[in-house]
Amino acid sequence: MLAIYELIQLILSVVYMIMIVHIIMSWLISFQVLNLHQPIVGQIWQGLNKLLEPIYRPIRRFMPDTHPLDLAPLVAFVALIALRSIILPAIFGLR
Repeated sequence: MLAIYELIQLILSVVYMIMIVHIIMSWLISFQVLNLHQPIVGQIWQGLNKLLEPIYRPIRRFMPDTHPLDLAPLVAFVALIALRSIILPAIFGLR
């Protein structure tokens, strides 16, 4: 049972790091530090969006439309932290 817990924690940690990179990259693009017309930056940005869109899409469906500000990454990030730190250990009886 501990092996399953560790595997889930590993997967959630990878998703956590991908979300951190996506959030920081979105800030850098917004403040025009990074340019999406550069091939590498554009490819990384498209890849991150394709990876994270299945997570963000269901959240965007029930959240109100705050057009200039997308709150789906924040909600997903908080939910991921809660899942890693509180819910998963409680399910596996580690707390």
